Amino acid sequence: MIRPGDWVRARSGATREIAIGTLAVGALLGLGTAGYMLIEGWSPMDAFYMTAITLTTIGFGEVQPLSDAGRVFTAALAFIGIGTFATIASRVVQILVTSDAIRQRTMQRRIARLSGHYVIAGYGRLGQRIARDLAAAGRDFVVIDRRDDRAVQLDEAGYAYVQEDAAEEDALRAAGLERAAGLVLVLPEDAANVFVALTAREIRDDEGLFIVARTNEQTSLNKLLRAGADKVISPLEIGADRIAQTILRPRVDRFMEQVLGVEALDFDLEEVTVEAGSLLDGRSLSEVDFRRRFDAVVVGVLRAATGEWRFNPDAQLPLASGDALIVLATAEQIRKIRTEGAQAR
Repeated sequence: MIRPGDWVRARSGATREIAIGTLAVGALLGLGTAGYMLIEGWSPMDAFYMTAITLTTIGFGEVQPLSDAGRVFTAALAFIGIGTFATIASRVVQILVTSDAIRQRTMQRRIARLSGHYVIAGYGRLGQRIARDLAAAGRDFVVIDRRDDRAVQLDEAGYAYVQEDAAEEDALRAAGLERAAGLVLVLPEDAANVFVALTAREIRDDEGLFIVARTNEQTSLNKLLRAGADKVISPLEIGADRIAQTILRPRVDRFMEQVLGVEALDFDLEEVTVEAGSLLDGRSLSEVDFRRRFDAVVVGVLRAATGEWRFNPDAQLPLASGDALIVLATAEQIRKIRTEGAQAR
């Protein structure tokens, strides 16, 4: 069984073996140079050059006429050099293949431990921003992207990822879609997002998987919804609406930016579900002294039983298992709500 630490040890061992191979080549160069100087009486430069073209089997002519002893030495040096280079080359290839296999298995094991995470299909500009925001919020996620340069970026960022085509069912399964809470479709082509949404719904046709998709064209909106997306967002329309709101209501826009901005004031609107038998189950906000205990503001409640929204809910409103609280708070306050609020009474 390959453990996560095996990749690090394999890379360390590979570096050591490559270093040994480099020393062996250097030793042959030194041995060959010294041999030609002793046998033929050549200058250090001529001896080094003859050694180099012999070891690399370039095939240039001899620097100077060789004696019989020099020819025997040259033949021996060539055989040793060819064998050494062949061994080093084959070992380097083997190390690269083995390291890549260990890296992939380590990544697969990492993903296999995830549950309730998010799958991001596409790592372009939108995908990168979404991944950064999810990471800042402390949420688990897996990115699917087939491009080599994106894989390098994901490695450097330390994100879990699958380097395959998101349109392939195996890629979605490898990303743990069966256990995921949501799928984010931000592939560059609307047709690709539609196809992935269809494939995802074949794997998970239940309410436990929330699918949100990006669309470039308004005509693709209904197609994505029919394909199984729960929410379709057009960045162009959102950008246009934001510009209009900034012009019409600049102070409101500034407030919303400070409150909801990812990097501003550390506040966020977050969803907290009331767990059965928890501190919040069957009690009102005033009974648990929500505002004083958590220093957070409940701006809305979605009743699980009726699907009714209650904005600015009354503090006396009794909560029930499955109700969703929309809370305005910092990340630390949200963690406290989820930790203490989930405790049994």
